[in-house]
Amino acid sequence: MTYASAGVDIDRANRTKKRIRYLAHKTFTKSVLSEIGGFGAVFSIDKQRYVDPVLVSSVDGVGTKLKIAFEMKMHHTVGADLVNHCVNDVAVQGAQPLFFMDYLATGKLDPEVVEKVIEGLAEACKHNGCALIGGETAEMPGFYPEGEYDLAGFIVGIAERERLITGKAVEVGDVILGLPSTGLHTNGYSLARKLFFEVAGYTPETYVNQLKGKAGNELMHPHRSYWSIIKKLLAAECVSAMAHITGGGMTENLPRVLPRGVAAVIDLGTWPVLPIFEHLQKLGNVPQEEMLRTFNMGLGLLLVVPAKKFKKAQTVLERAGEKAYTVGRIVKGDRKVLYT
Repeated sequence: MTYASAGVDIDRANRTKKRIRYLAHKTFTKSVLSEIGGFGAVFSIDKQRYVDPVLVSSVDGVGTKLKIAFEMKMHHTVGADLVNHCVNDVAVQGAQPLFFMDYLATGKLDPEVVEKVIEGLAEACKHNGCALIGGETAEMPGFYPEGEYDLAGFIVGIAERERLITGKAVEVGDVILGLPSTGLHTNGYSLARKLFFEVAGYTPETYVNQLKGKAGNELMHPHRSYWSIIKKLLAAECVSAMAHITGGGMTENLPRVLPRGVAAVIDLGTWPVLPIFEHLQKLGNVPQEEMLRTFNMGLGLLLVVPAKKFKKAQTVLERAGEKAYTVGRIVKGDRKVLYT
């Protein structure tokens, strides 16, 4: 008996790693001090650039959006989903993304599929200015259904301690701006899949008139990265807090950046809700409260802006060609989101 006869082919895994090594190399900067394949990745921080640097990290996965990717054999975009999600999580705390590491596990390695996933990861890392410095590709026979895999990632960013965005400066009278999402991003897919594929009886190839597209394609729009606009807002010093709207929607995510003594009021109807959310709600007769705490509803990032810096923030957004909506305000309260 050999390891290969038990389902783990080390030679195939090594060949796969060789195919993807060059993709990671495309993202390397002079700060990367190690090669892909070592026991640990090494990254150097330029001490001359920082006075009191702190590291900000986050880890996440793509979730059940992968199930749709499997059915559609669309493996390229899930890499961008993962990287952009993690980038946003550190960026809203004022951190510049430095490096990213991934974990891909499957029952049987398919080199072509793995290469597509890693290619998506590498392109997103390059776009966000962070290095893909390592990861783990695990072959675990019998653990995953044939043709399926799981994907997760870990990111590290850096910021000056005094310039961290913690939300402590949020106060009554601040304005809340919302930036558009591209769709569901990577959250709410367990409910969305149930509504589309069980309640409505769609397949990924079903053309949905209300959405003017195929069901699968509408669910696979990549998670958007907000780093390019966030770094401009950080440079202008015009935000008190930022919330990445992921699992839990605005209801659960905005309170995470609010200090005690304040609450957020969100004015419904002040931004265009994407058609996919309206269609999902109609299919399942989903209560509005449930929609707001499950999906992003068309806003992937919320900015809390001091009233005196509102015009400055607007100028930054307009110059960047970024569409933003004034969706609410900060009032007295206890770290909750109120809807009007």
